[in-house]
Amino acid sequence: MSATPTARPDSRPGRIMSGEMAEQPAVLRRILEEGAPRIRETAERIAARAPRFVLLTARGTSDNAALYAKYLVEVLWGKPCGLTSMSTTTAYGARQDLRDVLVITVSQSGGSPDLVASTEAARAAGAITLAVTNNAGSPLAAVSEFHIDVLAGPEKALPATKTYTAELLALYLLVEGLRGGDGAAAKVLPDLARGVLERQGEVRALAARYRFAERMVLTSRGFGYPTAKEAALKLMETSYIPALSYSGADLLHGPLAMVDNISPVIAIVTEGRGGEALQPVLERLRGRGADLVVIGAQSEVDRACAGFALPTGGVAEEVQPILEILPLQMLAYEVTIARGQDPDAPRALAKVTETR
Repeated sequence: MSATPTARPDSRPGRIMSGEMAEQPAVLRRILEEGAPRIRETAERIAARAPRFVLLTARGTSDNAALYAKYLVEVLWGKPCGLTSMSTTTAYGARQDLRDVLVITVSQSGGSPDLVASTEAARAAGAITLAVTNNAGSPLAAVSEFHIDVLAGPEKALPATKTYTAELLALYLLVEGLRGGDGAAAKVLPDLARGVLERQGEVRALAARYRFAERMVLTSRGFGYPTAKEAALKLMETSYIPALSYSGADLLHGPLAMVDNISPVIAIVTEGRGGEALQPVLERLRGRGADLVVIGAQSEVDRACAGFALPTGGVAEEVQPILEILPLQMLAYEVTIARGQDPDAPRALAKVTETR
């Protein structure tokens, strides 16, 4: 009698990243159903302290989420907002007067020593400190006055996917709470995200264009600019393709000279004022014969060499980045697989990066 064969663990390259990307609709729904009440309560307590302005602290993928929050704070809440330079505190020992300043530190793990040290210094300098993490038991959460758990669940793949979109949604709900909004614009996101992720075949066809790319340029404006930066990071850390991200305005100030008809340009065209501001850049790129790929509304995709149409109709501009990044995460995954590499385990990287 033959023994029953034991199931072998799934060792396919990229299976962890693929699985975590697929979890994103459920994570977004969990935040809206379970996390939103606690986020609103935290926002109301902070708003009652009447902070004068906001500072954001983060590294890596979370730094791109923080940049998104900067747009939210300045556009929706009307407060000045800046991104901190942690080395001024951790390396130079500088001490600022942070009384009545809201300092938000964004980190998936909450474990990087420089994030913890700079938050401790900010609190000692009088700041209202808020940690936004995927780890309620982290050192960063412990040293912060307030904490928001993004509820993404364990993330094992080195490239962050579900924690990034979870951070975006949590930060959107936070700013909505700070300004007394209801966050209703986010309710459509879980279903729309599921629809986008089901279109992986379209992304795989796009990836075939870039398998042998030696360089990529990504650009956007407004709320889409953090998406360009995050997509470039994902492409670099998974496929090792040098990917340069620019605000559309900055692209015109010099870097446009490197654009030719060989290196692909990916434009994230958010439907709204950011997309309108990007139009002169798109015209210049077309004029240079660029291999232009658009992530955005169907009308913009139709005018490009190729693209991925997003369901942006009726979706508020400020939450579109949560959808925009999804096909670009899939693109990084598909390009990496096509190049014979494993996106789950990029070389030389660790899940928790301990910068000091």
